[in-house]
Amino acid sequence: MNQKPHEDHIYIEALLKNDSRILSKIYEKYSYKIVAMVKKNNGNADDAQDIIQETLVTIYHQAIEKGFILTCPFDAYFYLLCKRKWLNELKKRGNKKVTILEDITSISEEQKQQVEETELFEQQHQLFESKFKELGIKCQELLKASFKIKSMEKVAEFLGVSYGYARKKKSQCMGQLTKLVKNSTEFQQLKEY
Repeated sequence: MNQKPHEDHIYIEALLKNDSRILSKIYEKYSYKIVAMVKKNNGNADDAQDIIQETLVTIYHQAIEKGFILTCPFDAYFYLLCKRKWLNELKKRGNKKVTILEDITSISEEQKQQVEETELFEQQHQLFESKFKELGIKCQELLKASFKIKSMEKVAEFLGVSYGYARKKKSQCMGQLTKLVKNSTEFQQLKEY
């Protein structure tokens, strides 16, 4: 399936390149809506800035790790992601009765689908991060090195171990991480998503 990027994909590219000129445009054009929505729903400007920041970081990670292509307008996609993130934050804070009045009525199926893909990516990323922290320090060091350095010879050299040991240990650590992830209740919930 070859997806045609929307013209707003420039915002995703700006995130990847850390293009401050275009990134400031994102804030100028879109942050006021997020701030207004958060303020109307038990939050303040600082909460809104946190939500905006976290959402941009999630989009950035998805673009780097999954080659995310924006195929719909950035405005509705970004707003919906921020809105859902704020809803989740309110639930965490214990605001049981949370209803956010919908400001955008014309959300297309494509926009909803892209938001859901990003949310699923974020949940997978958080699950991976939390299970990664459960590994032993040696496993974490080895896996971090192998994520950054693609050559296992160089990883072994960097860690001061033999190539054979590094390969075997990496395989064991990945197996352990996979088992931690697959045995978690979060993984079962994500499979049903």
